[in-house]
Amino acid sequence: MITKSIRKGDRVYLGRFTEEDLDKVSTWYHDDEYMRCMDAAPSFPLLKRDFKDWVELKPREQKSFLFAIRMIEDDSVIGWVDLDDILWVHRNAWLAIGIGERKIWDQGLGYETMQLVLNFAFNELNLHRVQLTVFSYNKRAINLYERLGFKYEGAQREFLQRDGELHDMLMYGILSHEWLKNDEKKRS
Repeated sequence: MITKSIRKGDRVYLGRFTEEDLDKVSTWYHDDEYMRCMDAAPSFPLLKRDFKDWVELKPREQKSFLFAIRMIEDDSVIGWVDLDDILWVHRNAWLAIGIGERKIWDQGLGYETMQLVLNFAFNELNLHRVQLTVFSYNKRAINLYERLGFKYEGAQREFLQRDGELHDMLMYGILSHEWLKNDEKKRS
């Protein structure tokens, strides 16, 4: 008997994007701090249709699971999380997350979301490895990933330049047995 929800936590759940979400999501892509944490490309605002195209193409690839992060209390969208470029034969995927609503930063919702998506990756998709990259200046994200059990695996040194300073792009990964061991500890 299955007793644990796959995509629903205490405060957030992993759902789908709707047409009504597009205006709100578009505002995130006009926020320089958000954009500089998400992409090495120059911070350039996206149009609503750019995000819509991305959302509509993802499910067709069969190598990606893109979720809207939604608040349980009011069904509002606060961000997205994506398991991408899945190599099924090797059971390996890339992970990216973006919490666009600044007012809820530092409230543990990223942690809850990551627990849900890692549970989905390892227990529902039967993946073995999940990896991600993060810029060295994004201390909030680095702390989150390390708290979840991700291991630092290396860096692309001086990968990008922002405001006249060079920054590394760090690589982190977590294996299914590491996640399952950490998950069991949390439940005991």
